[in-house]
Amino acid sequence: MSLSTDRQQPVPSGGSPKPSAPPESHRISGGLLDPGQLLVSLPDAARKLDPRVMVKNPVMFVVEVGAVLTTYSAIKDPGVFAWVITVWLWLTVIFANLAEAVAEGRGKAQAETLRKTRTETVARRLTGWRHGATSLEEEGVPAANLRLGDHVVVEAGQIVPGDGDVVEGIASVDESAITGESAPVIRESGGDRSAVTGGTKVLSDRIVVKITSKPGETFIDRMIALVEGAARQKTPNEIALNILLASLTVVFLLAVVTLQPMAIYAGAEQSLVVLVALVVALIPTTIGALLSAIGIAGMDRLVQRNVLAMSGRAVEAAGDVNTLLLDKTGTITLGNRQAAEFLPVGGVSAEELADAAQLASLSDETPEGRSIVVLAKDKHGLRGRELGSRAEFVPFTAQSRMSGVNLVEDGDRRELRKGAAGAVMHWIRENGGHPTDQVGPMTDAISASGGTPLVVGEVVHHTGGGTSAVVLGVVHLKDVVKAGMRERFDELRAMGIRTVMITGDNPLTAKAIAEEAGVDDFLAEATPEDKMALIRREQAGGKLVAMTGDGTNDAPALAQADVGVAMNTGTSAAKEAGNMVDLDSNPTKLIEIVEIGKQLLITRGALTTFSIANDVAKYFAIIPAMFAIAYPGLDTLNIMRLHSPTSAIASAIIFNALIIIALIPLALRGVRYRPSSAGALLGRNIRIYGLGGLVLPFVGIKVIDLVVQFVPGLR
Repeated sequence: MSLSTDRQQPVPSGGSPKPSAPPESHRISGGLLDPGQLLVSLPDAARKLDPRVMVKNPVMFVVEVGAVLTTYSAIKDPGVFAWVITVWLWLTVIFANLAEAVAEGRGKAQAETLRKTRTETVARRLTGWRHGATSLEEEGVPAANLRLGDHVVVEAGQIVPGDGDVVEGIASVDESAITGESAPVIRESGGDRSAVTGGTKVLSDRIVVKITSKPGETFIDRMIALVEGAARQKTPNEIALNILLASLTVVFLLAVVTLQPMAIYAGAEQSLVVLVALVVALIPTTIGALLSAIGIAGMDRLVQRNVLAMSGRAVEAAGDVNTLLLDKTGTITLGNRQAAEFLPVGGVSAEELADAAQLASLSDETPEGRSIVVLAKDKHGLRGRELGSRAEFVPFTAQSRMSGVNLVEDGDRRELRKGAAGAVMHWIRENGGHPTDQVGPMTDAISASGGTPLVVGEVVHHTGGGTSAVVLGVVHLKDVVKAGMRERFDELRAMGIRTVMITGDNPLTAKAIAEEAGVDDFLAEATPEDKMALIRREQAGGKLVAMTGDGTNDAPALAQADVGVAMNTGTSAAKEAGNMVDLDSNPTKLIEIVEIGKQLLITRGALTTFSIANDVAKYFAIIPAMFAIAYPGLDTLNIMRLHSPTSAIASAIIFNALIIIALIPLALRGVRYRPSSAGALLGRNIRIYGLGGLVLPFVGIKVIDLVVQFVPGLR
């Protein structure tokens, strides 16, 4: 099984027209707080003031109820202080709604671009289709009328009418409407690159597609619903945090309600406006306002990277992953064997071997052959040359297992061959030569290290008669590990994530590549059943598992994994089984997905820490202001030396609203993520957001107090 990206596939020999400029990508640019986005989101923020919507967020619902009560109080007993508190309480609610509306608005902008890709297509439905049939009746039907199991034919220049699998033919397809990438990709029947998406365009050749989606349930329909947030459900951790915030809110409500009788007894009865202000200042409004935006933004960051998460639960699970299953080919390695070294034998120089290997590879269009030409050029300065009519190229065949070239030089006929060790050495013996004793151990050593040996031989038929046949040396081919993979795995290890390489190679080859790449473990000669068993063993140990896949045989493991990332190039079965789809079909992106998930959890934790610490600081602003007259000793708690009780309370409420709008960019962008252990991340959160949540309100409230003390009615 190969998971290498389809961007590297050649276009079919039939050729394809160069695609036109791609339509606008669904990726959204611009600042996190773009003024235009704010203006667009304001109506949505206002609509969210509906109590039926607000009740889903208990913290902000309490603030809205408080704003209603203070509005009533301000109308009944007008005053500057009452109206200032009322206005800023309403702004607090609107700012909280604005954070969610901006996050949703970014998704709606992406969804609008996706809607533009949908066209009213007339499908060419085949009646009575069967594989290999040469003449079938066609009927034109609207794409919306297609049903599961229908077969349609799509030719060059036509739009794919619906999601499905290619069951006949091969074609290059422009998927820029979905992925934003203009490079065409190959879709063909009978493999793991058979899935096509409705709305994409066939650029060359002809394919027959079996429809696999119902009307209204196509991939684009699901993308639109997901990026708009309509399909986003709260994750278990988010629900648990909401319950905690609601519990804290109830505790502070009870505390404030019982505070008034004590205040009356002490002769310091408080107005309804002050009591509401105290409740709002004490409950965790900051995280309550931003919690939903953080979750939406986490999914948005994945969409920005062309990954579609089927639920917020999948994003969150990615942040909790303990074990990462990575396919070797195309993920850890480049996927094609590359020439790594020329190993001459029998007194031949490395340059002579490189020259012969390059000549024998000039007509070899395989990745291995091209890599030999490149290595000879890079290491020895040898460049491909025009050999003209004096050269007779010998193509590779499965029977000969060799390729090469025949040359005529000074009357002698020179034959160069490059190929499998056994085939070349047999050819040398047939021509009267004897392979040197160095070759056997050399090829064995290369095979033992996980590489592939290619032997280069030369036979010269002399003009005067006689033939000489010698082995020139060995070319070491190996599946090259991608640059930087060891460092990435070191980072994952620092995060407490165990990496397992999955490969169909034999254990010896798998072990060599695993050691070079730096993965923690490997599973060699893996079958679908082996993958499933490995995932279940890890989960039985209480671990969360993430993996990628693209084929129908990967579907059971993708469904079993906690985070299953299906390649968009893969089969419909794989995409249905996974809970994420990578539109770019880049298996390495699984590492980025895990990092985005962790960033989501870290952001939520950081802003929760900040919010709770923030409430402590506001306590020191409001409580002394409320009771300092009745209990002069409490004035010692007025460490900010605020001007008056009214200015202190107003300053705390104004700061409470402003800090929400100030933190919206952080909630949308996410806290900067650095790979480290859970303990280190906790310590960093406490140092930065815990201490910051304590210090910033003291400074902010004091600055606001210096301003509002000049406002009549707040002195």
